Amino acid sequence: MHPAAIYLDHAATTALRPEVREKMEPVLAVPSNPSSLHRWGRRASVALEEARVVVAGALDVPPGEIHFVRGGTEASNLAILGRAGAIRARGEGVRVVVSAVEHRAVLDTLAGVEAMGGFVSILPVDPRCHPLGEALEKVLATSPAVLSLMAANNETGALPPVTEVGTSCREAGVVFHTDAVQAPGHIPLPPLARSADLISLSGHKIGGPASTGVLRVRGGIELAPLLFGGGQERGLRPGTQDVAGAVGMAEALRLAEDEREENQRHMSGLARLLEAELRAALPGLRVHGEEGLRSPHIVNVGIPGIDPELLLSGLDLEGVAASRGSACSSGSTRPSHVLEATLGAPEARRSAPLRISFGRETTSHEVARAARVIVEVARRLGAYLEVPA
Repeated sequence: MHPAAIYLDHAATTALRPEVREKMEPVLAVPSNPSSLHRWGRRASVALEEARVVVAGALDVPPGEIHFVRGGTEASNLAILGRAGAIRARGEGVRVVVSAVEHRAVLDTLAGVEAMGGFVSILPVDPRCHPLGEALEKVLATSPAVLSLMAANNETGALPPVTEVGTSCREAGVVFHTDAVQAPGHIPLPPLARSADLISLSGHKIGGPASTGVLRVRGGIELAPLLFGGGQERGLRPGTQDVAGAVGMAEALRLAEDEREENQRHMSGLARLLEAELRAALPGLRVHGEEGLRSPHIVNVGIPGIDPELLLSGLDLEGVAASRGSACSSGSTRPSHVLEATLGAPEARRSAPLRISFGRETTSHEVARAARVIVEVARRLGAYLEVPA
């Protein structure tokens, strides 16, 4: 690794926090199947339910609404396909609506909805990632089985109006799902829980263990399981629970919420510093999502005239880790679907996206150095022949 490496890809994944590892270690050291009736099983069951209480407390919901799953992708798949499956099992027609800027974990479920004979609709958005009002009214009038709108966009950090959309869904009798994977530690969770019936969370975005996630299911909302083979997680997610993962997820979520206000102030300062440095040095730079509210931990900029893959390679050689956007879409040569939805396809093709995402330990010194490296690499790539002094 570069001797002065700077990791600025926290929206993709984060390192396991020492406090989280410490919580997990006692569980990892002993057999932990909470379905077993002996003393080891009882201890595991207690640890699992204590973790469930902690997660429920962070959301301010009853513990019985918390289901542990294997990551944010599974949580969103279970929310969308599980809801569609439950409606189909009643013999009713299935329609699912998702916004155009969702993570692939949501967008790619639409093929599964269509495979079961359902109908899908893509909800258009404006540059702020706000659903277009008239379009929202039209899709709600079709009485969809579920409507999904993410809480914080994973590429631009944009904050869609989840509370308002949740109210509209409730008035229309429509189940509302939000992918809140990027939300913990950045925006308050209890208001999300009051607005959304189904909420997806992930551990590894907040210093928790990888492949651990949560799906909150409001009481009375019916979902069909996607997996079969046991009655764990109230029959919704069969299979032996990862107790250590649940304990780690709960501790990471607790810490993220406890530190949220401090981290917001810290990361807002980092975002202002980075944007000011890049704007001063790179004329024509565009900050994606600046038209509306954004989470401070993500800055996504467009640098015209640069090959994004060459830019990322150049940054990596200089010891700066960033990304084009979602890690799940790495290797794709297509423009970002988020930028296509918010800016239009022509503008999305002209603007090479660079996503910089901060963590709680990111320093202003690191951000200032990263800004200088971005400018230097851009100049070497020939995008800017003259940089203001």
